[in-house]
Amino acid sequence: MTHNPALRELGFAPQDRVVIVHADDVGMCGATVDAFLELAQEGLTSAGSVMVPCPWFPQVAARCRERADLDVGVHLTLTSEWDGYRWGPISSRDPASGMLDDEGYFYRNQDRWSAIDPEAVRTEIGAQVERAVAAGVDVTHIDAHMLALMHPALTDDYVDLGFTHRTPVLLTRDAGWVGALAESKIAHWEQQGLPVFDHVRMMPLDGPATDRLELAKRLFDELPAGLSYLVTHPARDTPELRAIAGDWPQRVGDFETFGDPELARHVRSLGVLVVGWRPFRDRMRRFGAA
Repeated sequence: MTHNPALRELGFAPQDRVVIVHADDVGMCGATVDAFLELAQEGLTSAGSVMVPCPWFPQVAARCRERADLDVGVHLTLTSEWDGYRWGPISSRDPASGMLDDEGYFYRNQDRWSAIDPEAVRTEIGAQVERAVAAGVDVTHIDAHMLALMHPALTDDYVDLGFTHRTPVLLTRDAGWVGALAESKIAHWEQQGLPVFDHVRMMPLDGPATDRLELAKRLFDELPAGLSYLVTHPARDTPELRAIAGDWPQRVGDFETFGDPELARHVRSLGVLVVGWRPFRDRMRRFGAA
C-alpha cells in the first residue's frame, strides 16, 4: 500500500504498524472519567474524546487542567441514545434547529432527523469545541459520536471545523467513509494537511462481554501496516453505568482489557507502535504555517 503521508513525515517506515488506541464517550457519565484517566496513565489507551454536552464534562475539563499530558479531543455530540439519561445542545433550544426531539433532547439516532438545519448544527459543533477550549482542554483532535457528522449535509462543516481550529478531525479510508465523503474529497483534505487513517477497528459494543482480552489480542495481531484507529469505550463498573447503559458489560470489559498488563506485553511483542493524536495535530499546524 502507499506510504501514509502523515506517517512518512513523522518518520515512520512503510511497514510500521501504527495505532491510536482511543477511548470514546469520555464524560458521558462518571464511570467513564476515572476509567479513561487510569488507562491513559497506566494502560494502552493513548487518547480519548470528551462529550461536551454531557453532565460530567466539567470534571473531565478539570482533570485536563491538572494533567497537561492527557491527549483529549472533542467527541462532537448530536445524539442522545439512552432512555433514562439524556442531554441536548448547548447552543440552542429552538425546535426549528431540527436537533431536538419531542422531549427536548437530541434525537436518539441521526436516522430520526427529519428537518436538520445545517446552520444550526454548524453553530452547535463550533460551540462544543469552543467550550472545551475555554474550559482549558488542550484539544488534540475532533471526532463524532455515533458518526452523526457523516450526514451528507454536514461533512464539509465537520472538516471545516478542523481546519478552523488547525486540529485534525477523524477521517479514514474505510469503505463506509469513502462512500459518505467521496474519495476525491478525502484525498484533497489529506493534501491540505489532514491526517487520514488507513484502517479502523473497534471493540464491539454489541458483541460478547466475555473473552475481550483474546479479541483485543487478535485485533492487534491482524493489524495491517499503516495508520490505524482502534475504538474502545472503557468505563468502571458502577451503579450509575449499569442504570444508564445496557452495554455496560462490554464497556467494563474494555476498561479491564486495556488496563491488563498482559495485553500491553502482547502488543510490545508484536512491534505495534501505539501513539496519540498530538503529533498529528502538531504536524497539521506546521503544515498550515508552511
